[in-house]
Amino acid sequence: MQAPLPKPWIMDIAPYVPGRSKTDDGRQVAKLSSNENPLGTSPAAREAFDAARASLDRYPDAGAAMLREAIAAAHGLDPARVIYGTGSDEVLHLAAGAFAGPGDEIIFVRYGFAVYEIATRRVGATPVVAPDKDYATDVDAILDRVTPATRVVFVANPNNPTGTFAARDEIARLHAGLPKSVLLVIDQAYAEYIDADEDDRGLAMAADEPNVLVTRTFSKIHGLAAERIGWGYASADIIDAMHRIRAPFNVTTAGQAAAVAALAATDFVDASRRHNAEWREWFAAEIGKLGNAGLRAVPSKANFVLVLFEGPVSAEHAYKALMDAGYIVRWLPGQGLPHGLRVSIGTAEETQGVLAAIRAIVGG
Repeated sequence: MQAPLPKPWIMDIAPYVPGRSKTDDGRQVAKLSSNENPLGTSPAAREAFDAARASLDRYPDAGAAMLREAIAAAHGLDPARVIYGTGSDEVLHLAAGAFAGPGDEIIFVRYGFAVYEIATRRVGATPVVAPDKDYATDVDAILDRVTPATRVVFVANPNNPTGTFAARDEIARLHAGLPKSVLLVIDQAYAEYIDADEDDRGLAMAADEPNVLVTRTFSKIHGLAAERIGWGYASADIIDAMHRIRAPFNVTTAGQAAAVAALAATDFVDASRRHNAEWREWFAAEIGKLGNAGLRAVPSKANFVLVLFEGPVSAEHAYKALMDAGYIVRWLPGQGLPHGLRVSIGTAEETQGVLAAIRAIVGG
């Protein structure tokens, strides 16, 4: 008897591999593999989450009205044009599902976020990979790959896993070069780590242009990774299409309440940004001193640094040795970076400790 067969494009998907939290032998060590906020979560968000326990027996607000209104108020947006999801991952999947399918193409950059290829293949579309420019987004390479079959372009800014950042004029040039029939998705999961004068104006573009979607998350600077809350902003027509395939009740009551409180906790966000900027700069500079050992830090605007191992010590060896030393980072062979380790910025103690361990491993 023939068993049900999945669509062939489903079997072409390489499942997403999350950052590990334990070593090979099961030890719980310093986790610098998932770009989480080392300062935790704001007290206000925790209190709001705890208070929601009284309504465990009730479905969450399917329209997430308070969350949409809080997001809109914080960013000067129209709440009716805010979409929400189980992390920004779900919003990315909704974009692919609503605007692409078999016979269509979706473009993303080499060394881009792993979810882009999964979302593309999930709907039967063809992934088109644009080469990078020294690990950064190459706008010309993306535009060169646009065809009549192109439906969506995914660009993370800052990019994960490289941390690189495309300036606003480059994002504007990319949008100007795309046909209006192509949806430009600007994935801003790490946008809060950017200084205000560096803003790529993605939200402003999404407010004014009919073919731009911006996605963001509460998992990073707001410290709500466990609740998986993401959101997006685009034209009313784009949002309407995405809502038609969005799962109902996809954001929990406690998560909505915590996210609303997190938006108001601006002091916590500011402290998180300052901590990240200080220790990211320090860590990258210290890696730069290990150039003679073949190490290089890719310039980052996110809350992590991609360290390239281009000398005698391999990234795989360093990855395993760091686990032995009590630190889990992200080794990325599945994303075409077998020579790279993505290191999240941790607490001051963790960041200093993992640097000391790296130095000892490479003999610097």
